[in-house]
Amino acid sequence: MNPGIDAVAGRVLVVDDEKPLAQMIATYLTRAGYDVATAHTGPEAVEAARAQAPDVVVLDLGLPGLDGIEVCRRIRGFSECYVLMLTARGDEDDKLSGLAAGADDYITKPFSVRELVARVAAVLRRPRTTVTAVEPARVFGELTVDLTAHEARVGGEPVALTRTEFDLLAALTARPQQALTRRQLIDTVWDPAWVGDERIVDVHIGHLRRKLGEDQTTFIDTVRGVGYRMVTR
Repeated sequence: MNPGIDAVAGRVLVVDDEKPLAQMIATYLTRAGYDVATAHTGPEAVEAARAQAPDVVVLDLGLPGLDGIEVCRRIRGFSECYVLMLTARGDEDDKLSGLAAGADDYITKPFSVRELVARVAAVLRRPRTTVTAVEPARVFGELTVDLTAHEARVGGEPVALTRTEFDLLAALTARPQQALTRRQLIDTVWDPAWVGDERIVDVHIGHLRRKLGEDQTTFIDTVRGVGYRMVTR
């Protein structure tokens, strides 16, 4: 086994109604050191995610019973696992809908299974904003970001964020008032080797802003032509 992969091995749920494809993906992931389960319908996927608590769900969008968008929404109701969508090449609506439902990343079909395994490894390599010592909470007006507790609060009330949303917030609050490009945020939150549409950052920032209640208070500024920065006022 590849020792680099061993270091990030975890539980993966592969969901695809094409059973031969799901089995092939599962075989490659198992060889790479992951504990892998499969599901082939939407309801099976939700139940398996609830029962097995995977670290990553590889989720096709075209599923019987419940489509992948609804499966992702339901999983997000009880899990912070990474969700890696499988979408048709060039289908922008599928990508945006999946990301809006709470997916963390996507990979377009057709793809090489080795590429998918590498993408799974990449999401599990992400630093989970874990701290080795107690770090003071970062405070921006009504917003408090506690890396030690992995928690964000606005006005004292906890905000339910996905892992990716929290990691974006951690990256922005680590360098307040500094404008960070989409590429810098991808390198920090996704992976320096990540390849795809950098607008994935915009979608997640949009989710983050809504959850922080930015219709009332601005925490994240858009820096036109550059990217985003945390507001300190």
